[in-house]
Amino acid sequence: MGYTEHHVDGQLGQWVECAWTRDGPDGHDRIVPDGCMDLIWSDHGGLTAVGPNRTAFIAPLRPGGLVVGVRMHPGAAPPVFGVPAPALLDGSLPASALWGDDARRLDERVATAASATDRARLLVAFLARRATVAPDPLVRAAAQRLERERVADVADTLAVSQRHLRRLVSAQVGYGPKLLGRVLRLRGALERARAGAELAEVAYEAGYADQAHFSEDCRALAGVPPGRFLQDAAA
Repeated sequence: MGYTEHHVDGQLGQWVECAWTRDGPDGHDRIVPDGCMDLIWSDHGGLTAVGPNRTAFIAPLRPGGLVVGVRMHPGAAPPVFGVPAPALLDGSLPASALWGDDARRLDERVATAASATDRARLLVAFLARRATVAPDPLVRAAAQRLERERVADVADTLAVSQRHLRRLVSAQVGYGPKLLGRVLRLRGALERARAGAELAEVAYEAGYADQAHFSEDCRALAGVPPGRFLQDAAA
């Protein structure tokens, strides 16, 4: 099974984290929460807007299947998708429910594109035309800090109250800054673990009290302990 991320150049980078493709034999991926919303096309499900998730879910892949997506930065999707993040929390919508005929035409073009790369480019181009309202800079700044800093410290640094920060992040990301911080910390830790770092070292670098706390958070958010996550990812 192959998963590949593609960098998005230019000004659209303030909205889009990456474009990505996933294909391969029959199997599944464990999708861990990342605070992001995605526009996804698959050869069996068509075009879908996927919201932020609080816990992991299993994404199946049929033999020879293909999934293409564009991942938005935390808090960047609502003004582009035209829907509040909480409305898609732990869920998804057919893109046609958001954009009507525009989405149906895009679905047809993506389905008949010559390659996965061309399909990803079509999704990126569609979002670029809709990206007219810049993401909230305070939400972006908070998301960049919450992986390593406490909510109270982030609020102080950004010169806002914790209540205001919680209200703003919840509206734009789909859940509050405390959960977003946990999600981002686990995401970074699992990336380092997949790169080959020892789990005890990963836990320390990520700011967990110890490896046991890392494992506990991984079970709560990813559904399995880190060792099992790595086994599944390598399968």
